[in-house]
Amino acid sequence: MSLKVGLVSLGCPKNLVDSENMLGFINASKYEITPHPEDADVIIINTCAFIESAKEESITTILQMAQYKQEKCKAIIVAGCMVERYAESLLEEIPEIDAVVGVNDWQKIIEVIEQLDLAVEKQAQIVCTNSEQLALYSSAMPRLLTTPKHFAYVKIAEGCDNACSYCIIPRIRGEYRSRDKADILKEVTSLVEKGVREVILIAQDVTRYGEDLYGKLTLPELLSDLNAIEELKWIRLMYLYPQSFTDELIETMANLPKVLKYIDIPLQHISNKVLADMNRQDSKESISCLIDKIRAKIPNVCIRTAFIVGFPGETEQDFLELCDFVETYNFDNVGIFTYSQEEDTVAAEMPNQVDDFVKQERYHQLMSIQAKISEFKNQTLETAEIEVVIEGFDLEDKTVALARSYREAPEIDGCVYVENASGYQVGDFLQVEVLQGFTYEIVAEPKVK
Repeated sequence: MSLKVGLVSLGCPKNLVDSENMLGFINASKYEITPHPEDADVIIINTCAFIESAKEESITTILQMAQYKQEKCKAIIVAGCMVERYAESLLEEIPEIDAVVGVNDWQKIIEVIEQLDLAVEKQAQIVCTNSEQLALYSSAMPRLLTTPKHFAYVKIAEGCDNACSYCIIPRIRGEYRSRDKADILKEVTSLVEKGVREVILIAQDVTRYGEDLYGKLTLPELLSDLNAIEELKWIRLMYLYPQSFTDELIETMANLPKVLKYIDIPLQHISNKVLADMNRQDSKESISCLIDKIRAKIPNVCIRTAFIVGFPGETEQDFLELCDFVETYNFDNVGIFTYSQEEDTVAAEMPNQVDDFVKQERYHQLMSIQAKISEFKNQTLETAEIEVVIEGFDLEDKTVALARSYREAPEIDGCVYVENASGYQVGDFLQVEVLQGFTYEIVAEPKVK
């Protein structure tokens, strides 16, 4: 009987790609993969440590998985960002952990599993971290997709050089490094041959792609080459930072039919004082100019952004300036986060830390403003015809499909509920007519030809 391995992936899509690579190595080995932790001999938890809530989720999940060691499970492996920050503490405080694997060492997952002595109830803990070479996956590595068969994430770069004062990612993931363009094209071509119709390009900063490798920003060229791949239907971009969002990129997104008119651009704030304290390379004026330019060049563009409230030193005036900006620019979707004081970051040592109660008040106030905007935006779509892809079906009513249009990225945005969807399958693309728009959902029905 072969050893069964289960994997739990936490955090962002970038982390999910690492998990899928580990599953690829496991799938190509002598071991068997199980989606059920209770059936696993070895459980791997790929953790996130971006902010406090992510760390708490990681710890909770590790402890939950550790309970299976009282049953069939013989070993717990913890991988990912938490390991990079807290390997020693994890091993000391959670003795159920048998091995830790850092973000640059996931390629060694089979080697780590083989080192486990599953016959011993309490074995020596294995530490696989601090690899001398920063990790960067390639199309030659095995990968097992965990997303629905019609879409896949493609990580085009790893690491980050932006040095935002609140962010720990550069210390965890290392310097920015782009993948070779030919290798990305090879991977996407292979994914399309397997049935993928939407690729979602991700990196810590997608707009920086190619600058380190080719000496210039190369994302427009990559998009043009991807657009030429037959059978590929949608190309979605995530994490487009404003400082490298060039006129060429705007023109490329406007003119390439397969590139979705969806822009995920994390702005974080709009007060110039707060932006400077965050060490962001933008200003209110440059951001406003960029948004205006994007909307002028790309009709019907959907813009998602993210803001942090309660950053150290954020005054009531700074916050009201942010509220006014959100009301003025009417973004389609906004993610709002309360500032998380992360150790080993510049912002953590700043004076004038904002009280948690004030952070929560500002969070709810800004969320309320955006909720009204999102509802209005969705209501303006009523009677419009849009293309959607089927993601699944309602558990209680199988005639209602759960779908996404170009305006919704998986997991983070709303949903299109398609009524009278009998006869369709997951992965089908179809035209629908919008019946009603709500704050986070749209109700539609198939367009009658």
